[in-house]
Order: sequence, then structure tokens, then C-alpha cells
Amino acid sequence: MPTSTHVTASSGDHLVLVGTMKGAFVLRADGSRSHWDAGGPYFPGRAVYALMYDGRQGRHRLWAAVNSPFWGSYLSSSDDFGRTWSEPETYGIRFPEGSDTALKQIWQIVPGGADQPDTIYCGVEPAALFRSDDAGATWSLVSGLFDHPHRSKWMPGAGGLCLHTILPAADDSRRVHIAISSAGHYRTDDGGLTWQARNGGVRAQFLPEGQRYPEFGQCVHKMVTHPSRPDRLFLQNHWGLYRSDDRGDSWQDIANGVPSDFGFAMAMDPTTRTPSTSSRSSRTCSGARPREAARLPDARRRRVVGAIDRRAAAGAGARDDPARRHVHGHGLADGRVLRHAQHRVSGRPTPATRGPRCADGLPPVVCVKTARV
Repeated sequence: MPTSTHVTASSGDHLVLVGTMKGAFVLRADGSRSHWDAGGPYFPGRAVYALMYDGRQGRHRLWAAVNSPFWGSYLSSSDDFGRTWSEPETYGIRFPEGSDTALKQIWQIVPGGADQPDTIYCGVEPAALFRSDDAGATWSLVSGLFDHPHRSKWMPGAGGLCLHTILPAADDSRRVHIAISSAGHYRTDDGGLTWQARNGGVRAQFLPEGQRYPEFGQCVHKMVTHPSRPDRLFLQNHWGLYRSDDRGDSWQDIANGVPSDFGFAMAMDPTTRTPSTSSRSSRTCSGARPREAARLPDARRRRVVGAIDRRAAAGAGARDDPARRHVHGHGLADGRVLRHAQHRVSGRPTPATRGPRCADGLPPVVCVKTARV
């Protein structure tokens, strides 16, 4: 069993949480980000597909979705940046008795809206949403989605029937977007009581001609929201890059000149709005690379998302998706970009420049999250 190292973090420090197929790692740097300390491995030998830092209400809590083929999937938390982790006697994320459904794995964990300081959402496989309103002490199944009439017709994608994306709206915490592979995009406007499929204009390329724009059944791979325009969403589909300007009521394909419109990862750069995808392919929806995108008119620059082509996918990292290998870029505070390949994580001032490696020699990376203490 490997010996774990630990980090000590202070207010203002930067954290990079890395989930791999053989455990989790916590990377820490001060404001200069010139040197990174590494803690871990935590949960050695077990896949960690989702991580989260909760700094609300005075907490300094890490969450990890731990997955084991022998012990199942559960959430573990740490209040000391990884030195100790909870080992729950009873798993909080579980389907009710009589539901005839068993948890396969946990794919995503995210905080609730700005006015919900104790709310956390968790997405799982088979596709379902769980919610906690007491900072993770207890969890409940969101029955409005679980009992949806479409559910019996949802079909799994290559990675399973997984709820992998959860996006609480910045301007209304009652509105939450989710993405399921392969069911599509659903939205609630009443805090989860009811859910509507919102896939108008999104193509299901794998369906027969004349049936490629169904109400639901699209294989959505990832979604992100514009940081200052909550009505604007971006969607990476199984073939197709899409933008919505009406909270997902309708979508338009914007895959204009990208190397491929088949991809998994998406990220909004916090400053230039240029995408971070893989080291081999970083382009905006116009097809321009980041240096070129900086010269684009603002309206075009701010609408960008990233697609990764299949050639690059074989040697890259991940979005939160254990079934594929692909890249997810993350902004760090002032716009520095975090990138990861399959076995390393690197930081860089901009997408077009090189930066120091935060960690190298890692097991295959499946999840990367950033936070500031």
C-alpha cells in the first residue's frame, strides 16, 4: 500500500483536485502558482471519478466519489485537505428500497446555487440525481426526475446510462440543467419537482434518417454555461457543438471549422472565453486557435466552446467521464489555464503558452477540479 503525503492549505491558496483510476490527489500552490505541493494518493487502487471543494459557510471540505468493483460507490469527505477521510458505515447515495435499482457509480458532485449554501447535487449511474440540503449529512433521491415518464425509454451510451453534468442556474437556484448519456438535456424550473426535455435542434446522428431530432434520446457528452449570461448554454453532443440563448429551449449547431464536431470535453475560459481541449487541438467555434481568437470581435470570442477530435482522444485526460480519455481545461483565478494529459497535470498562463507541470507520473486522469481556499 503506498504511503500518502499531505498538503497544508491557507486562505488564498489554489487547489487542484485530481481523480484518477487509482486514487485521488490534492495539489496546492500559493498565489504565484510557481510550485505545487502534492497530497495523495488517497483511496489507492480505487477510481475517483468526481471531486468537489466546498468552501461555503466557513467549511474547508473536500468531497470524493470513490468507486470500487468490490465495495461499490460512495462519497467520502475530508475537512483537513485530505489528511483524514470519512468512512461512512452506511452509504448516503443509494436508491430507496423497492425501487429495483442499484447504484453503479457516482459521476458528478456539485454545489447548489448561490442562495443554497448547504445544498449539494450528485449525479449517478444509472441516471439519477441526488440532493443534500444539509451539506452532505443526508441525501435524498430527486423523485421528480427518477419518476419521469421518459425514464423507461432512456438508453445507455457506450459509458453507461450516466448523469454526468449538473448546472444550477446562476440567476435562479430553482432552475437546474442536467445532461444524461444517452437521454439528452433536461431542465427543471421549480427546484426539481418537474423536469422537461430541452433538446430542440440537437441531432442524434446515430438514429435513422428522418428520426434524428427526437424530443429526447440525444447522447449529450458535456454542457457548460456562460459565466455572465445564464441564458446562454453550450452543449457538446455525440457529433455536434451547440449553443442556446434561451436556457436550452432551442439549440443551434455552431461547429464552424472545428477539427471535429465529435467530442467530450468543454470549458469556458474565465477571461478570453477561448477553449481548452487537448494539446494537439485547441480551437474556438470559428476554427481559430487561441492566438487568432484573441483578435476576433468580442461577440465571436465570447461564444466559444471546445471540441476534441478522436485522434487526440486516445492519449488525453478526462472531463469527469471514466469511459473515455479526453481533455478538460480549467481556469485558475486570473485566467491561467489548467490542462491535463493522461498521466500529468500542467498549468499555463494562457492556452497558447507553456507552464509548469503541477503533477506528473499519475495514473490515468479521469477528473480535474480547481478551487481557491
